Amino acid sequence: MLSFDRKTYSKRLLQLISWSHWFTFFNIAIAIALSSFYLFSESSPETLLGQIYLVTTWLSHMAFLTFISFVLIVFPLTLLFPYTRFIRTSASLIFTLGLLLLILDAFIYTRLGYHLNASSSDQILALISNQIQQDPRSFWFISIVLCLVILAAELVISNYAWKHLKQLQKTVFARPIVLGLVASFFFSHITHIWADTELNYDILRQDTVLPLSYPTTAKTLLTKYGMFDQQDYVARKTSPLSFSGAVPQYPTLAGQCTVNEQPKRSTFVVLTRDMLSDKQSRQFAQRAQSPAIKLQHHIDNALGGDAWFNLLYSLPSIYQKEIITQGLEPVLFQKLKQLNLASSFTLIGDSKTVQNQAGQNQIGQTGALWLENLFKEHKKLNDISSLIFAEKLNNLEPGLHLLYFSDQDQYQFELFMDALLLAQRQKEIRDIIWVSSIGNIDKDTGLSIKPALLLWPQGRASNISSLTSQMDLQPTLLKNWLGCDMQAGLYSNGSDLLTLDKNRVIANTTDDGIMVFNKDKSVFIDQNGNFQSYSRQLQAPITVSSDFPLMIDGVHFIKQFSQINEQSQ
Repeated sequence: MLSFDRKTYSKRLLQLISWSHWFTFFNIAIAIALSSFYLFSESSPETLLGQIYLVTTWLSHMAFLTFISFVLIVFPLTLLFPYTRFIRTSASLIFTLGLLLLILDAFIYTRLGYHLNASSSDQILALISNQIQQDPRSFWFISIVLCLVILAAELVISNYAWKHLKQLQKTVFARPIVLGLVASFFFSHITHIWADTELNYDILRQDTVLPLSYPTTAKTLLTKYGMFDQQDYVARKTSPLSFSGAVPQYPTLAGQCTVNEQPKRSTFVVLTRDMLSDKQSRQFAQRAQSPAIKLQHHIDNALGGDAWFNLLYSLPSIYQKEIITQGLEPVLFQKLKQLNLASSFTLIGDSKTVQNQAGQNQIGQTGALWLENLFKEHKKLNDISSLIFAEKLNNLEPGLHLLYFSDQDQYQFELFMDALLLAQRQKEIRDIIWVSSIGNIDKDTGLSIKPALLLWPQGRASNISSLTSQMDLQPTLLKNWLGCDMQAGLYSNGSDLLTLDKNRVIANTTDDGIMVFNKDKSVFIDQNGNFQSYSRQLQAPITVSSDFPLMIDGVHFIKQFSQINEQSQ
């Protein structure tokens, strides 16, 4: 009796294992067909070897992922619970879930440029949420139909493989297919090893196409997204980041802003060299008559003149050289001129500091005057003795008044802020006031979060915990102060702070890498692929593990201005 039970168990187990092999074989074919979406989302390789590599790695990689799913999940279940109905049902559900995840991953990749991962969960959930909000009926209908169709297909395949198992075991067509997939697997891996040593970009740029594929490098991704020169990449050179394509023409106001009524209040932009402390921010908010909007996770990561460009043009530093060469003023300053409003720049302290910052970074000597040329009036003061009187401050012409404290000593900055806030109490129509630091000594301090403060008379007191940046100032003022409802993406990478209600990734460039920020961390990625973060406890940079999805989100943020302008043309 015992011998008979053992024979029955062994026979049933062998039959189930044989069935599961054929069931997996058919699922490999389905997975390969569905994964073709990845190929359609990428440009075709330029060389014949690159095209052969793409096909072989696509076929073998998807076959391997499907087979390894069988080995790790279905096969152990078969050994533990060798019951026909249970295994066939479980395998159908497992492969249905796997194929649905494959479709979801392909959709995420075509939209965001990376695969499903935990570090970019906010962006992935936001994308799915947007799809649901745009057309909920279509979204749920397509989702339910996909689930039912794939599950039905799995059950049909399961039933067919079980009923025709003996016939399938006698066939020979599967053997050459499996041998071809194995050959493709070895060919693609050997080719990739060769491409890695020879730095063949046409092959290495395919590293991120398929899910759970080869780890890539920062330089490869930057080259793929057009932010690093391909010739320098192949020659193993290090060069400053720049767009491989043309930078769009900066916009001019030509009918986009129909409101031509002069605002009755001014805007004061008060900037200091050193980081604004939490204590200073609280004190200014308490003394202000206007509602205080505290920017608790504010970013200013640029060095020198890049910081001024980020603030006034609301664009990442990589655009600076081309945009300054075009000779057009920021849209905010175009609107100020259109409304005949005042614009003044007052420097308190060492005048060499701001001149060096504005002129010596990236744009050279010929660009040293671009900052000064934006403003109608310029002043250079050693101290604030002529500015602390309420009558003086309240009688300034309506417009934009920027004041920069370049000295390390914070005494004059704090004294001026007290005088400005006291003067506001005497005004019936109070002014808008922005307070923050600007610029960094080095890239390490650029990775730290810096608080900023916005006093908005018609706003509500609030603490913004989402990421904000210097690039948000221009869109906020243009829309809510000057009444220009021009689409922000046409002239900036910033957002309106008064309506900001979502987590986002913010990024900027330096000559030797890219800085990326999300709600949890800040990362600097150099051209050699090293990822660094900044420890607030240690007050020093630390090495962190690679996070390429975060980097890709940062690249998308940087290219936002170019992509929106290309789409609008």
